[in-house]
Amino acid sequence: MKLTKLMGCMAITSALLASCSGQNNNATNNGACEKNGINQTIETIKTRRSCRIFNPDSMPSKEVLAQIAEAGTWAPTGMGTQNPIILVVTKKEMRDRIVKMNAKVMGKDSIDPFYGAPCMMIVLSKKEGTTVYDGTTVMTTLMLAAKSLGVESCWIHRAKEEFESEEGKAILKDLGIEGEYEGIGHVALGYANGEIPAPKERKPDYIHWIE
Repeated sequence: MKLTKLMGCMAITSALLASCSGQNNNATNNGACEKNGINQTIETIKTRRSCRIFNPDSMPSKEVLAQIAEAGTWAPTGMGTQNPIILVVTKKEMRDRIVKMNAKVMGKDSIDPFYGAPCMMIVLSKKEGTTVYDGTTVMTTLMLAAKSLGVESCWIHRAKEEFESEEGKAILKDLGIEGEYEGIGHVALGYANGEIPAPKERKPDYIHWIE
């Protein structure tokens, strides 16, 4: 088993702002990419939803997945250490193996915790420095990049338990990944097989100004 390093040619701005490429980008809007007066980056953030109804037969292209993964490499990390790594899983046998491991952690062997998503990206981070925080920024960036490219996503937990197990360690060893890594999470990826529920209203006391 070989680890494919997906190094796309697009920077994070290209991945996150693909929906508004070619739009006027000048000092008038302080460099923000806008369409019809709407900031497309903020719109992507506001419209991203957790998908729990994936079409298992609709796989995003390798080109699209490469753009999403490359965007994740631009997520901020403590002191710029770039401690996280991203595993891009499109091979069905490995996808199903991870699903079984995850379900086992839940104690529910008969379910699919990934809601039928045909592929996933797994984020792990070196057990040093700001491990969990670094991995979390990568997870968030992956989901936003996916949304900007028309791909739905869902954060799936229990990566920590998976890669603390002997089976998880064996997977990393087979991939030639050395060192102590903590599983941060999985990003289930694919296209929706139905309507995604509307978002909840934001709570009124979310923001507190100190002026």
